[in-house]
Amino acid sequence: MILRFSPAPGIVAALASAVLFGASTPFAKLLLANGVNAWLLASLLYLGSGVGLFAFRLTRKLLRREAAEAPLTRAELPWLFLVVLSGGVAGPVLLMLGLAGTPASTASLLLNVEGLATLAIAWIAFRENVDRRLLLGAAAILSGAVLLSWSGGPTGGGLGALAIIGACLAWGIDNNFTRKLSAADPVQIAMLKGLAAGTTNLILALALGASFPAPAMLGAAALVGLLGYGISLALFVLAMRHLGTARSGAYFSTAPFIGALLSIPMFGEPLSVPLILAGLLMAVGLWLHLSEAHEHEHTHLALEHAHRHIHDAHHQHEHEPGVDPRAPHSHRHRHAPMVHRHAHYPDLHHRHSHPH
Repeated sequence: MILRFSPAPGIVAALASAVLFGASTPFAKLLLANGVNAWLLASLLYLGSGVGLFAFRLTRKLLRREAAEAPLTRAELPWLFLVVLSGGVAGPVLLMLGLAGTPASTASLLLNVEGLATLAIAWIAFRENVDRRLLLGAAAILSGAVLLSWSGGPTGGGLGALAIIGACLAWGIDNNFTRKLSAADPVQIAMLKGLAAGTTNLILALALGASFPAPAMLGAAALVGLLGYGISLALFVLAMRHLGTARSGAYFSTAPFIGALLSIPMFGEPLSVPLILAGLLMAVGLWLHLSEAHEHEHTHLALEHAHRHIHDAHHQHEHEPGVDPRAPHSHRHRHAPMVHRHAHYPDLHHRHSHPH
């Protein structure tokens, strides 16, 4: 199995996730320009994603077209709680506190710390394989994001800047905790996170005096949240299932470029030199990642888990009569120990250690 220049499902999912999230930024700016309270908007975006995905799952169930995905288990609920706490509550709260006392130029620059935090935590804390090529690619993408957000250089800082860095750290932790859930149904994960985080932030926003906007603004916020937060997160979970956290986070770091690109026709912003240079840097980083070919002899230890799969080199188990092993399906299955060699990413079945 050769991964070189292959449009692997994880790469497509990660880039699609970045496009949807990046596109949500200029649309959120439009909502803020129409008088929607910032903290209330954050809650509406999460609630829009949660309610929208709940409706999607309910519709599929009524039509008997449920996806062949493994549901979250009771053992995974503590990880989900940490995901909601770090990424859905702590991150937005710290960001709001930071934005209150930080210039926009400084805030936009500091928000790029999330990509660096995601990769660093995956590499150092969770021992995910990160080689020189991946580091160079991630550095190029992150440099493009920093250049894109640099508007005359950062000014100010202090406690506000520390709060924004804290928000990025919370989201980096969130991304790595979400990897622990990546075998489960990504739509269910995004739905529960949206409902929990949205409800929490809504209570906080209303307690601080925010009021609901007009129904049209509510509907628009819900739609932006469904696409840019709900579906985007579901795709990001799929990406981590196939690529691991560090690579998914690096691809996702292209989101600011997508948002800036859309701002040109939406707000009449000029096609600036920093935008062009940022695009070139990100293109170099993407090429370094897309052309990655990590191959060596590796050992699969005995493993038992549940996730959506078809029968391939890593799935050769028996089924009850009536199950087509060539069609996507989900059930708890056991992997026997195996030693072989092929190109691979740190997906669900390749999270082994590497010599440094």
